[in-house]
Amino acid sequence: MSAATAIGMVSESLKTLLVERLAPTTKATVTVLAPNEGNASARRVNLFLYKVQENPTLKNLDWQVKRGQPDQLVPPPLSLNLFYLMTAYCPNDENTGQVEAHYILGDAMRVFYENPIVPPIYLPTGLRDAREQIHIMQNSVDMNELSQIWSTFSQPFRLSVLYEVSVVQLDMLPERERKMAKRVEKIGVPQVRAPFHPPVVEAMTPAKGPAGGVVTFSGRNLDGWKADVNVSGRSVIEEQPIAGDSFELTLPGADRLSPGFYEVRVDVSHLFQRLFFFEVTLP
Repeated sequence: MSAATAIGMVSESLKTLLVERLAPTTKATVTVLAPNEGNASARRVNLFLYKVQENPTLKNLDWQVKRGQPDQLVPPPLSLNLFYLMTAYCPNDENTGQVEAHYILGDAMRVFYENPIVPPIYLPTGLRDAREQIHIMQNSVDMNELSQIWSTFSQPFRLSVLYEVSVVQLDMLPERERKMAKRVEKIGVPQVRAPFHPPVVEAMTPAKGPAGGVVTFSGRNLDGWKADVNVSGRSVIEEQPIAGDSFELTLPGADRLSPGFYEVRVDVSHLFQRLFFFEVTLP
């Protein structure tokens, strides 16, 4: 779970990582400032968050089950990629110029290269239970983008490196949560019969008669099962419980059955099926 303060916590974790892992000989502090802020002559590494962008891969996540509450759904988090400008500062030397600044920048790049995933010990408490890890990736230098960043400030251009940090997820407020819809409306105990004797329908009587009449189906092991019967594709009985070894069917009336032959299909609990033919005669 990550609160809306996660962006600031990521910046804090990157600063902590650099402070702890820069070589002692570098003797540089770490700041999180805009390029025109801070002491330009101080020996330091600066991280500047210049762009925040929604992660395109995780943009269309579905609702998720809330951790620890399987009956509660939470909306997908806002997944972000953060873009940082890393710049090294150091007083210029009369003979070597900005070489010392280059040393500092190289050591800072080494730290991020050795730790492509920010170790948990450098994460603030609010990020240690986050679903996603914090990945650090060096971006290829886009000179147009880099020049646009530096042209915004009054400071002259300094050698910088661009990094992309992903993914940072911001959870929605609890008011957006909702209960999970019930998917099981009825819980039953399956019927087990041992030894198993499958139902069998052996006869239909009579085999002919007027529309609207009653026919009887008889057979073996029918008691307790359910019958489905359709006449010429039209359902007449649906899941009718059977008591004993026979059950009756009232045929549709003359408005639906004209004289002729009709298929009568019998299904007993999807365990037995049989097709009979019934002749509808004139009254």
